[in-house]
Amino acid sequence: MLPRVGSSMPPPPNPAAYFPPPRVTLPSGLDILRTYSGAFVFLEILFGTVVWILVAATGVPLPLLQGWVMFVAVTAWFLSIVFLCVFLFSYANRIAINWNQTDFLFHGTTFVFYFGAFLLQAATTSLHHLPRKFNSTVQETLLSDHEYNISIAASIFAFATAICYGCSTALALRRWKL
Repeated sequence: MLPRVGSSMPPPPNPAAYFPPPRVTLPSGLDILRTYSGAFVFLEILFGTVVWILVAATGVPLPLLQGWVMFVAVTAWFLSIVFLCVFLFSYANRIAINWNQTDFLFHGTTFVFYFGAFLLQAATTSLHHLPRKFNSTVQETLLSDHEYNISIAASIFAFATAICYGCSTALALRRWKL
């Protein structure tokens, strides 16, 4: 049943009017790189790049462990680049979400995954002395000396990247709760 022309029904609500404005306390554009948070995101991208290059350079002798390390490193690297681009190109001011909460959730989750990846990479490094094939007469270790050194470097950079994600999480929590 259609309302009459002179009816006193209110107009339908405009759904766009109910979205809250975006909550952003980080600057947009190149100013993001002048903040501690922007510097940590830059370091996350830099160290993350080094991690997955080093892990790939080991030849991945334990695909179950190092496959997860690669997945976490590449995914976190890509999402960190997207996150930085959102602020570099001022998309944060156009997308109506609570960016402080999103920042905390992203960095907190990524910190947990990256710390786990660091532990798996360190476990792979500690198994370097095990034989590559248990039934072989040739005593070839799981990691050669060169791969062992690369794996040590990958573990150190994975730890440094996890620390950067942890610092970003702490800064994001402080911004979100203020």
